[in-house]
Order: sequence, then C-alpha cells, then structure tokens
Amino acid sequence: MSSEVQESRHPQSKTELFMVFTFLALQGFGGVLAVVQHELVERRKWMTKAQFVEEWSVAQVMPGPNVVNLCLMIGGKYFGIAGALAAVCGLICGPLVLVLGLAILFGGVADNAVSEGALKGMGAVAAGLVIATGLKLGTTLPKNPMGLWTAIPFAVISFACVGIFRWPLPWVLLGLGSLACFITYRALKQLQSDLDAKTQTDQEAS
Repeated sequence: MSSEVQESRHPQSKTELFMVFTFLALQGFGGVLAVVQHELVERRKWMTKAQFVEEWSVAQVMPGPNVVNLCLMIGGKYFGIAGALAAVCGLICGPLVLVLGLAILFGGVADNAVSEGALKGMGAVAAGLVIATGLKLGTTLPKNPMGLWTAIPFAVISFACVGIFRWPLPWVLLGLGSLACFITYRALKQLQSDLDAKTQTDQEAS
C-alpha cells in the first residue's frame, strides 16, 4: 500500500475521531466489537484486519473496558492526548444521553412483555454479530507467527475456558496469553534466524 493511500486512511481531525466513535457507540447494542471491526477495518480502513487483531488483543489485556482502551490507543496514535480524549468522549457521550432518555421513557414499562421481548430480540442479534465478527477475525490465523494449527487450539481452549467452564477472564488471559506470547516469541526468533542465515548464504554466493 502506498504512503498516499495510507495517509488518506488516517482520521483527518479530532472532530472526525469524535464523530466516528459516537456513531460506533450508538450502533453497539450488546457490545461494539462487531461494529468497530466493520467501521475501522472494512469501511474507514484506518487499520488492516491483522492490525485490528493485534491492537484488540492489547486492549483486552489492559485493565478497563476493551473498546475504551482501543479508542484511547487509536486517538492517541494520531492526535496524542487530545485525540484520545476526543475518541473516548465520542464513545461515551452519545450512549449516555441515549440511555438516560430511554430510562425516562421506559421506566414505567420495564416489566411489559413487549419491552422484555424487544430486549431479548436485540440480545440475539448482538450475539449473532459477535459470532460473525469472530469468524471474520479468524481469517487472520493462517498469518499468525505461531502457525494455523497452533493458533486454532489456543482459540478453542480460550472459548471453552471462558464460554463453557466460566473461568475468570484475567486468569485465562494470564495463563493462555503468556503461553501464546512465549510460543510467538520463539517462532519470530526462529523466523529471524532463518532470514539471517538466508541473507548470509546469498551474500556468500554473490
């Protein structure tokens, strides 16, 4: 990708950051993972799918809400502290106003069967969006330094630990995440060693 194309894909101002993250947050019923991946990777093209996976992984490990961590990273990357604040304000302000308004409107009908059915329906849609996003991000596994057949077991075990056995997420991240980081480090070190050996062989041959 050329530098011109890369530059055109960057957020052009703090106002744009604010508006984009406001738009993301207002779409994020049941969580914004599906929406943020579509908006930042597929529509805005501010990052590649692989970059999104890497930054999302860092956001997951850091304390605090992962989406807030991600928007802090993106805002800070392009506009420093002011950009980070603009992104976070965009993420929070819109939903805050909306939730307060809904609390006022639906306070008297919270136990209504129609209201309960609507909320359950939105929950089902949100679950489907998260699953679809997981499948999209799974397409980056073949390019993982660990290799596809090492990365898949980590994904399956992580899902089982958190989704089935209900183990605490911090412990799963600490255990499996540390092991995955170690394996990836060894794989990258081996790749670098192979590259250095190939370079040396080419130099000797010439």
